[in-house]
Amino acid sequence: MNWVVYILIVAAAFLLMEFVAWVAHKYVMHGFLWFLHEDHHDGGYHPFQKNDAFFLIFAIPSWLSIMYGFMGQMYWLAAIGIGIFIYGWCYFLVHDVIIHQRFKWFAKSNNRYIKVMRWAHKMHHKHRQKEGGESFGLLIVPIRYWDKVKHDEARQTEQQQVTPKQVHTAA
Repeated sequence: MNWVVYILIVAAAFLLMEFVAWVAHKYVMHGFLWFLHEDHHDGGYHPFQKNDAFFLIFAIPSWLSIMYGFMGQMYWLAAIGIGIFIYGWCYFLVHDVIIHQRFKWFAKSNNRYIKVMRWAHKMHHKHRQKEGGESFGLLIVPIRYWDKVKHDEARQTEQQQVTPKQVHTAA
């Protein structure tokens, strides 16, 4: 296989990870491993949470795929591991840095996509319990959140365009 095929495998693994993360979040984190995820929903700030254990749950298959892929010259397997690794970095940047502001790198972003992701995640966190959640994905956000942010931006633009009535005084 040539390098283009490996790049396509990396991209496919990355894209598939959004689905895997959604399923894991809905059925594992809000399922039988809720005891690890629960502190992430308690509303307080914690620099380290039990929820951080999920980093290992996703990092181990990535590491093993990369290691065994290169050791056994199964570069397609290494490419899958690299795709998982890249998704993990994106997840860290989006979830921990952009959304939860563990690091203040993008605190004042005005990007619409970032606003949409933040709003969807806020709606996810409004549910403090294991059941009744919404918006389990991260990078692919349902259209209703896009519509909400567009509506908010339009309303904000309208408010900025409205000028106060000028009072005319007789001279």
